[in-house]
Amino acid sequence: MKAFIKTIGILTSGGDAPGLNAAIRAICISAKEKYGAKVLGFKNGYRGLIENNFVKMSDFDMEALLSMSGTCLGTSREKPFKATEKNAVTGKMPVESIKETFKKNKLDVLFCLGGNGTNTTASLLAKEGLPVIGLPKTIDNDIYGTEVTFGFHSAIDVASEGINQIRPTAKSMSRAMVVEIMGHKVGWLGLYAGAAAGADIILLPEIPYDIKVIAKHIKELRAGGREYIIVAASEGALSVDEAKLDKKAFKKARAAMTESVGFRIAREIEEATGMETRTSVLGYTQRGAAPSPKDIVLATQFGVAAVEFAARKEFGILVAMKDNKIIGFPLSEVEGRVKTIPMDDSVLQSQRALGVCFGD
Repeated sequence: MKAFIKTIGILTSGGDAPGLNAAIRAICISAKEKYGAKVLGFKNGYRGLIENNFVKMSDFDMEALLSMSGTCLGTSREKPFKATEKNAVTGKMPVESIKETFKKNKLDVLFCLGGNGTNTTASLLAKEGLPVIGLPKTIDNDIYGTEVTFGFHSAIDVASEGINQIRPTAKSMSRAMVVEIMGHKVGWLGLYAGAAAGADIILLPEIPYDIKVIAKHIKELRAGGREYIIVAASEGALSVDEAKLDKKAFKKARAAMTESVGFRIAREIEEATGMETRTSVLGYTQRGAAPSPKDIVLATQFGVAAVEFAARKEFGILVAMKDNKIIGFPLSEVEGRVKTIPMDDSVLQSQRALGVCFGD
């Protein structure tokens, strides 16, 4: 088949996540085998694109990439459209440098693998007339337009296992244990990990918690003979009082905190119930794990589909999953949006039916 795509650019931006290398591998193999295209990997996210810093993907061991964690291309949180100064390497404004990189390398398409920030930048590049396609990578599962992102299921495995490993200590010591799980703006990971590990209480950014409600629930469980408590708390969980603040006041309040949310919740629980309470922060273990088979398969599907979209000249889209089918979703609709948990979500509702407390 005669190929429109001869030279492909690819980058990974934002936080790393399981499945990135599997997606990169799928793009490289599919592009070469079906279209004879070459792939250039830009180093360290949009910074590499700005500075024309790339490697030839043909130099990589494709077999090794399949189950490798992290990203072989490196990453950064560079935001070219927010720059106020010229790039130190190019001496030009970032967006201008990016256009020159496209021209110098005769890029037919650029694949941007990342989360909300990455795909927002991809959308802005598309509006500049550049051929761009986004792929949804994030352990938070919060990209608007797709039902699932690669990295999410691997992180669930790590977070739920983390909770399960803490349970014996909680039981042995008759303690309440707060397990802090990643998720600043949304609680998909906290919800699914908490559900998978059978947490008694799940606290999410979408549902402001009342410590009095939590304390009442704990006292009822203990009165029923329960000697220990497991709390799965998203790092972005917020109280009902915090929910009343405007955005500026909320950011100021969070900046003034001397402890993470998990520690604060533990302190609040101990003060309200008298029950000894401890905190465990799972942190970056949720990002750095090897991808699960499910994420490897999903990332591979997205990578292959991205090449096909490019071959059909379908640009300015996010490779997305809807009703178990891969579609191209407009990046302009992804831009600046976050997919939060709806209150009628089936997993959320199933947990409520089981008596799990969400603090509301």
